[in-house]
Order: sequence, then C-alpha cells, then structure tokens
Amino acid sequence: MMRVPVNPELLHWARERSGTAQEDLAAKFKKLPEWESGKTQPTLKQLEAFAHAVHVPVGYLFLSQPPEEPIPIPDFRTLAGQPVTRPSPNLLDMIYICQERQSWYQDFTRASSQPKLDFVGSATVEMPPETVAREMSKTLGFDLEARRDCKTWTDALKLFIQHADKAGVLVMVSGIVMSNPHRLLDPSEFRGFALSDPFAPLIFVNGADTKAAQMFTLAHELAHIWLGASALSNLGAVPEQGFRHEEAWCNAVAAELLVPLAVLRSDLREDEPLSDALSRLARTFKVSTLVILRRLLDVDWLTRERFDTTWAQEIEHLQALAPKGSGGDFFRTTLTRVGHRFAYALVVSTLEGKTLYRDAFRMLGVSSTETFNKLGRNVGVIK
Repeated sequence: MMRVPVNPELLHWARERSGTAQEDLAAKFKKLPEWESGKTQPTLKQLEAFAHAVHVPVGYLFLSQPPEEPIPIPDFRTLAGQPVTRPSPNLLDMIYICQERQSWYQDFTRASSQPKLDFVGSATVEMPPETVAREMSKTLGFDLEARRDCKTWTDALKLFIQHADKAGVLVMVSGIVMSNPHRLLDPSEFRGFALSDPFAPLIFVNGADTKAAQMFTLAHELAHIWLGASALSNLGAVPEQGFRHEEAWCNAVAAELLVPLAVLRSDLREDEPLSDALSRLARTFKVSTLVILRRLLDVDWLTRERFDTTWAQEIEHLQALAPKGSGGDFFRTTLTRVGHRFAYALVVSTLEGKTLYRDAFRMLGVSSTETFNKLGRNVGVIK
C-alpha cells in the first residue's frame, strides 16, 4: 500500500485551522495521532478524505510548510480591542464564494451595458452620519413608514433586502457555507462583509445571527458600500472603544438610518419603564432592543451604567432567540442565500447559453437541471 510523504506539521495545521479536535476525527481517521507524530503516513485516498473533512485544498498538504492565508478584504474585526488574527475555513470559503459571484456579475453588468451605481463611494467618513443616513434612506426608499406596516422583524428584514436589491446591491444571507448544513457560520467570528464595486456591490449577512441583528448588519455594510470600501465586520450596535474610526462611523450611520434621533426623541415617554420602552420602540422601528438601547444612550435617556447592565441582559435574551438551522422552503432559502438579483441574472445568462450550467450550478449551490429550472420559475424567468 502506497503511503504519501506528508509533513506532519501540515496535518496538524490543517486540523487546527478547521477548529476540530484530534479526538473528534478519531472515529474516521484512527491513525491520525500517528500521522501527526510522523510515526506513519496516510495513503493518498486517506489524505484526500482528511482534506475534505477539515475543509482544506488537498494540494496544501503537499507543501513544505503551512501557507499564509490572509483575508482577501480589509478586516475590521476586533476581540477585546485587539485584531482577530486567524479566520476559519468557513469564513474564508464564504468570502471566496461571494467574490466569484461578484466577479461573474461584474461581467454580466458590463455585457448588458448596465450603468455604474452613483451611490457607491459617494460618502466619506468626514460627512455627518445623519446626512449620509438620509441619502441612504432616500436612495433605498426604506424609511420608517415603510417599516411600520411590517408585522415582524423578519418581514422588515425581507423588505430591507428587497429595497437594497432593487437599488442594485447584491444581498446574500446565509448561516452556512453554500448548502452544507455541517459548515455553520459563527456570528461571534463575523456578522457580515461588504465587497464594494460600482457595478456589483455585494453584501453578505451572517444568517446565523438573529433577524433583528441582521437588520443592523445590513445597514452597517450598506454604509461601507456608500464609502466605496470593502470590509469584514463583527461589530454590533454597541458603541464600543477600540474599533477603527470607519467602523464606528458606519455604526453611527446604521443607527441613524434605522432609528433617526429626531423621530426617537418625539416618541420618548419620560416616566416609561425601560423594559416597556425597549419593547414598544423595537416594535415601532422594527429593530432589535440592542439598537434601541444604543439610541437611548445616544440621547442620554439612560446612564451608561444602566446601559451596560441592560445590554448584557438583552444579549443573553436575544442569543436564546437565534435561529438554530436553515430549514424552510428550499427554493426560498436558496434565493435568500444568493439574492434575487444575482439568481435572476444567472438563470437568464445560463438559459441564453452565455454561462455554463456547470458554473451556474456551482454558484447557486444546486446540483440538477430540475432544481435549476424550479429556481428559475421562482425568480420569474421560466414560466
């Protein structure tokens, strides 16, 4: 039986990179401890299976030493005020997938002579967040009146995505990598990212987060698009220290877009209990109680001490409400993951013979012509 000469350091690196403990892989790879110690070596078939299990290209395991894997977009994430250094394979693969989709859509817009989007890069961090938020609301057509008619956060989020999609932004929301339910995206690692481009601006929102938190992430990443800056983010609504000025600015824009201070002030009731105010205002603005808390702090309606205490309580409450799985209708879920605008364009291009079915299947995360055609009917391309 032919064994493959592999540097044990590469096997150890690949396993650690995936965040998997050695004992968790022991059932499938009984000789893994011996491979990592250099006592024995795997066969090629075993090595390929191992690479698949830890989500690493098998070619990496033939290198002399572990490769550097820089995040391909600016990384604004911090943890306790310090940069987050190692990205997970799931995060990296999600960025690469979205970059491939964006690249395809860039070519599609140029081939169909679509104009540049004027709002991309139209703002700077020197501009008042209130001014930019007003321009965003005007461009998107997503104001408070549009949200008041929504019954739930989920309905408001769907409407927000629809308005961004109509304006020309590719919005993709998923809690897993492609359609693999075993590759979960961790909201504590990242909440979303923006890939700026004047023809094909793309926003990815971590769908494993709560619906209300996704609202704020979408608003935050839209602010990055208005700056014309790609970015990876893990910042929620809390006004924290230690984040880059650009992140704090995008947060201020997102907060003003979702909860304009002038409107909030007019809705405040002086003697209302905090819990009642949070519940009422969250329903009014269709945002999370965390966003409302932040805005109440902004208008000095509560002290920083009470803010910190209540914030911790709300975090615990909202984490219990976080979605536990994708579920739901497959076609609707797929459209959410890739976005209506992207899916429509890709189906049209494929049916016209300009894109290979193989490439379309890969970018959509489907595996059969029947599924592709059903998706085409869902987006209104196929009758």
